[in-house]
Amino acid sequence: RASGSGGVAPAPDTLLAPLLPIVQSIMVCNINFGLLMFAAAVIAAASADALPSFAVGLGDWVQKEAEVQPHSPETSSWTRLDRVVGDHRVTLTVALRVDTDRIAELERVLYEVSDPDQEKYGQHLTQQDVTALLAVPQERVEQARAYFVAAGADEVAVAPNSDMLTVTMSAAAAEAALNTRLHTFQHSEHASAAIVRAGAPYYLPAKVAEHVTMVGELLQFPRLPSKGLSNLKGSGQWPNSCEAQGCDGLVTPSVIAKRYKLPDEDVPAQATAANSMAVAEFQFQFFKDEDLKRFGDSCHRSVKVDHVIGEERQSGGVESELDIEYIKAVAPEIPLTVIYNGQYSLLNWTNQINSLESPPLVHSVSYGNDEAQQTSTEYMLTCNIAFMKAGARGVSILFASGDQGVCGREGCGYIKRRFKPDFPAASPYITAVGGTNFEGSTIGAESAWNNGGGGFSDTFAIPAYQADAVAAYKKSPDANLPPKQYWNSTGRGYPDVAALGGVKTPYCVEVGGMFQGVAGTSASSPVVAGVFAKLNGLRLSKGKPALGFLNPFIYKNPSGFQDVTSGVNNAGTSYGFSAIKGWDAATGFGTPDFKALSAVVMSMNGVRSEAAIIV
Repeated sequence: RASGSGGVAPAPDTLLAPLLPIVQSIMVCNINFGLLMFAAAVIAAASADALPSFAVGLGDWVQKEAEVQPHSPETSSWTRLDRVVGDHRVTLTVALRVDTDRIAELERVLYEVSDPDQEKYGQHLTQQDVTALLAVPQERVEQARAYFVAAGADEVAVAPNSDMLTVTMSAAAAEAALNTRLHTFQHSEHASAAIVRAGAPYYLPAKVAEHVTMVGELLQFPRLPSKGLSNLKGSGQWPNSCEAQGCDGLVTPSVIAKRYKLPDEDVPAQATAANSMAVAEFQFQFFKDEDLKRFGDSCHRSVKVDHVIGEERQSGGVESELDIEYIKAVAPEIPLTVIYNGQYSLLNWTNQINSLESPPLVHSVSYGNDEAQQTSTEYMLTCNIAFMKAGARGVSILFASGDQGVCGREGCGYIKRRFKPDFPAASPYITAVGGTNFEGSTIGAESAWNNGGGGFSDTFAIPAYQADAVAAYKKSPDANLPPKQYWNSTGRGYPDVAALGGVKTPYCVEVGGMFQGVAGTSASSPVVAGVFAKLNGLRLSKGKPALGFLNPFIYKNPSGFQDVTSGVNNAGTSYGFSAIKGWDAATGFGTPDFKALSAVVMSMNGVRSEAAIIV
């Protein structure tokens, strides 16, 4: 737990030594190192399998991410199928170890350039600055690279920050290099979704393992949206501003604009060449230009994709077209990039954006999982480093908070009940977006969606920027907090903000020639991302820097949001977190008020800088 005590076990044997820098790094980043000590205690230093010829002389096998339990069909929505054929090409993201003091310095710089009260607010780093700050030794990079080359990799690409390798190799070569077995896994609800993951623990030789934090994503299984959140009907009693009859009673761009006080569509929006935004899409979630045009024509918005990174295919997906249609409905004047990742790899996605010389300034991501399920401490540390790198460069990252309330995908359990916080939503270094419904059947006050993700991390401590807000929530008698044994009272609270996303208020989305209702925080996140992209436009047009990592700004400016004071995210169970006045663990500070936020962001100081000086 974030409040727990722990320390480095005395007199570790030499095979545990490679794990110690990770323990120290996790302590710096407020990560639960108690769990990691369990991992250290059970780490397998060697397996029964003999070392392949290319690994001879590199030490015994050392198990990586040892705390992650093997895939279990009882708790996972993914089913293990056959072994991957040997000549099938796989791509691995190898996270190299970053030294403890460098992680601490990255975090310090992140807050320094992200806090509106700091002198260096807005003095974001360049990609080269981040590389210099991390200072990953070239010997570390080369030893890891050489190992995978010797193992038969087709290609090993070193990230610009020298902290990640992207390795392409055959499945057979990967199995030999990692002493594991690769399988295809199929999603139980989305039959077309298939991913390659390890069906057993994976290992690296000791002299390579000391340079590598983890290899991703061999053990992580993503949460996919439920099909129950699509093909929904609406009950809203407001005029249908879209020409499509299928949008009757559903949330449309004009509903969003009215509720969140966006500028009138007849008023030209601020557009600057420097502004940009992006959505992340994963396996088979493509888009059709024809769908986007039909939506835009019907709902009177300019909806198009300006750039694509990764594979592009004219095929409509519900999730991708929801993201695109509504981030552009909010901010049609801002160029949109779709960043596509063929596998569900969060690490690969973060590597994609951090490898760009000029990444889009705002990113919306509908991706997540329970902290406890298939998610290791090393994995979360690596993601957090990537999030901090992006934030230090002035990039805003927003994640959907999840669609299973306090119980997460894994469920709260029956005999030993426990809430299951989401990751990455509970990371301190991203902005988590929760879900709401309208209280009534008209456009007006909102209520927490009972299935909206929210709560307190079991892994990350309360960050300084939200300490006062969280303390006030826990002290309020209106919070009616759940029993203490169900949640971690010292963990990072989420979400930070919210937007419409509940099943009472599904969004009108055009997919494959049909208009349908779609709900979930996957709808909430692109809407809020679009709002912040518009705010960046206001600032950039006046020579001010982009907002960057948003949370320090959000927690200093709650007046920029419309408070949500009703509803409980209990997912239909007995307990959850209540929405009350001020910040809460169901809706954060509430939903955006663009008019109020515009005044705040334009009053803040900060001068655009091409580079920052790193001391």
